[in-house]
Amino acid sequence: MHGEATGSLPSNVRLVDHPLAQAILTELRDRSTGQIEFRKGLVKLGRLVALRIVEDMEVVERSVTTPLGVEARGIGIPDMDRVVIVQVLRASMPFVEGMIKIFPKARMGVVSARRVEEKGMTADKRFEVEVKYVKIPRITARDTLIIADPMFATGSTAVETMRRILEGPEKPKRLVLATVISTRLAIERVLASFPDTLIYTVSVDPMINERGYIVPGLGDAGDRAFGE
Repeated sequence: MHGEATGSLPSNVRLVDHPLAQAILTELRDRSTGQIEFRKGLVKLGRLVALRIVEDMEVVERSVTTPLGVEARGIGIPDMDRVVIVQVLRASMPFVEGMIKIFPKARMGVVSARRVEEKGMTADKRFEVEVKYVKIPRITARDTLIIADPMFATGSTAVETMRRILEGPEKPKRLVLATVISTRLAIERVLASFPDTLIYTVSVDPMINERGYIVPGLGDAGDRAFGE
């Protein structure tokens, strides 16, 4: 498995290191994995990342009455009903499809953002980001806001997206960035601008190349999921 030791990462980072998640990621990295299987893998990882997010939500005690008329003590997770998921088009679409299986009541938002790759990456590994469309529901102080973007390379798109989303007067109870593969550079860049962000990722890869792609990575997630 590629990535860094959990102990070397900031405390805001949650590594989704379940063996199934790592096995699915290995299939996604494989260049021989076809388009349909690639999309299915992103859906599966969306579920697993969402389950990891649930682990950090507050739990309350509750009682129910079973069909036998007996009271049974259990738990509830109220924050699961107060989730906003914002998908950054287009690679996040299957990833978010999996997340909705865990958060079926989530309110949905969309941001169309892209790195302006034709202008190239700057010396300090940043890209200009073009945002064409933003449509998000009202965010309240009770909400968990999840921004979903599978590839978290330089942090340029994430920072610009988060700035646009958080322009409103109310801030969420919890700000989450859900990814598949991250880099330390992107993590540090986002936390410098939004220090309270919780970042959930399946792997932290060691570097990006001169084109701004994560290495070893898995290529362009949008192209592999939907075609060039």
